[in-house]
Amino acid sequence: MRAVTAPRALSDQEAARRAARRALDERGVNPYAYQWDVDTSIAEILATFDDAQHGRQSYRVALAGRMMSRRIMGKASFFDLQDASGRMQVYVRRDDLPEGFYNEVFKRLLHIGDIVGISGFVFRTGRGEITVHAKTLVLLTKSLRPLPTVKEQDGTVYDEVTDKEFRYRQRYVDLVVNPAVREVFRQRARMVTALRRFLDARGYVEVETPALQPLYGGATARPFVTHHHALGMQFFLRIADELYLKRLIVGGFDGVYEIAKDFRNEGLSRYHNPEFTMLELYVAFKDYEWMMDLVEEMIEGVALALHGTATIPVDGKEISFARPWPRIPMFQAIEEHTGHDLYGADRGTLQKAAQALGLEVDQAMGEGKILDAIVSTFVEPHFTQPTFMIDYPVALSPLAKRHRTVPGLVERFEVICNGKEVCNAFSELNDPEDQRARFEEQYRLRAQGDMEAMQIDEDYLRALEYGMPPTAGLGVGIDRLAMLLTNQPSIRDVILFPLLRPA
Repeated sequence: MRAVTAPRALSDQEAARRAARRALDERGVNPYAYQWDVDTSIAEILATFDDAQHGRQSYRVALAGRMMSRRIMGKASFFDLQDASGRMQVYVRRDDLPEGFYNEVFKRLLHIGDIVGISGFVFRTGRGEITVHAKTLVLLTKSLRPLPTVKEQDGTVYDEVTDKEFRYRQRYVDLVVNPAVREVFRQRARMVTALRRFLDARGYVEVETPALQPLYGGATARPFVTHHHALGMQFFLRIADELYLKRLIVGGFDGVYEIAKDFRNEGLSRYHNPEFTMLELYVAFKDYEWMMDLVEEMIEGVALALHGTATIPVDGKEISFARPWPRIPMFQAIEEHTGHDLYGADRGTLQKAAQALGLEVDQAMGEGKILDAIVSTFVEPHFTQPTFMIDYPVALSPLAKRHRTVPGLVERFEVICNGKEVCNAFSELNDPEDQRARFEEQYRLRAQGDMEAMQIDEDYLRALEYGMPPTAGLGVGIDRLAMLLTNQPSIRDVILFPLLRPA
């Protein structure tokens, strides 16, 4: 049990707000109201107000939101109200409010950050600003902490508003004071909706598979471990959805997908959060060539849905998601960007090449891990425009079907864009004997110290023995795709509550 901590010292502003809350109680003003009937939004008002049509106080509205600034005057004042859709000016006059409310409550006991409800009519001021004349003003929620002070100089905002650490740890404040951040997460939501519509329109079934699993699999990663007390069993948070979704293909579904949280017990970086969102799709009777065509169409369509164009700015570059995308074999890309021809190379040759390139290699790294380190460090950063890197080695792809024409390779691709992997896909391995041999090789790597190697999943092998049709599978990193399509520099900027080290 966590120890009870001593009360923290209050700032002068916090003490003043708590004193105001007590004064409101004494006046019989509830600082935490139960409800307020809202009939419109600020965005709707700004979009629809018409001077000719809405004269003589005819545009009556009821709104609610936060007070974000105040300009206190004598018998009348202005403040800015912010709701989920935007911000606009509100005019309040002493004579419109109950006796004493303007001077004793509005001017003395309300603060920036308080949530209020207003009703009144819309008009345009002499300076041309669309404004609500509040005939009713009600406190809905008293804010006991002051919002960060927004400081601007030459168009640049300073203070907590731009402190990334503050913004990630107190995202609720970040969302209040940075409307652009709210828009990023609206865009992310629209992106996920567009992906769903694309897949639903093709008849694929959205499903849910277990997040708590007795065996983890579907990727090479270290899992989070937990314990179920009633069953007395160790369980793992899933690292991927793949093996359960392919069981559904065995069961007779022609196409299934899942958009879900996965969990990998790994480090934190600009591109990695241990809790992340994946889209996984499996379609029977298809292969990775077909899946490449689908991925191009899907992501181009999502870019168009969000931006109205397939070419968008990312990290100061123009990236085009318009089809078709280049396709380059993995070993060709390695040779072009490192000078090493590593096709068919054994582990010793791969280790020497990696060390010559300046990479550290330990004994727990198999051939696949060494190749992966070479590609991620020296090859992927060269691909800015979306590109299919295709035809990976068997050692790097334990769940992919062997290449139909090139020995030692599998039918796999990754989409690399802006220097990082966004998608991963296979012609899925459906030969149970080959799959068992691959699992056993993973088991050998695990025994040598590779704690990210896969386990042997006997139930999945049993499912394959009943027969899985030829299948194409796809995994899309939703967070990384959101980074691209919203032009954000870090995965933490597209996850509402990212995992952070203790402060």
